[in-house]
Amino acid sequence: DVDPHLAGVDERDVDRALSFYRDRLGFRVIEDMEYHGRRVYARLRPRKGTATIAIHLLEPGATLPASDAIRLYFEVKNLRALCATLEKAGVTFSQLPKPMPWGWEHAYLNDPDGHEVSLYWAGDKRFRKSKIRS
Repeated sequence: DVDPHLAGVDERDVDRALSFYRDRLGFRVIEDMEYHGRRVYARLRPRKGTATIAIHLLEPGATLPASDAIRLYFEVKNLRALCATLEKAGVTFSQLPKPMPWGWEHAYLNDPDGHEVSLYWAGDKRFRKSKIRS
């Protein structure tokens, strides 16, 4: 069986990305690597769950894809409480939590390099076919 467990994201500055994912969103660092005195990689996991995220330093001369090319989704049971805490800590949201037409609740923000991060709550709806509400 295939079990997705790792998403990788290229960032211009791994330390800056770490301060977002670790310090703001609460991920825990599993490992990190330095090369010539600069952090080039970090792998993190949420406090609960088994999926991980890998942050890679963007290769020299490479460019990041358009900001809408990468989207990361993290399910959060206490979505509104987490968003309120993040907002008090200075995190800017492009959309605060709101019910979506497919029945899930989503909040949107961007990481330091502009990758869209969706914090959402679907609960048991996550494994059911969505019914669009108007």
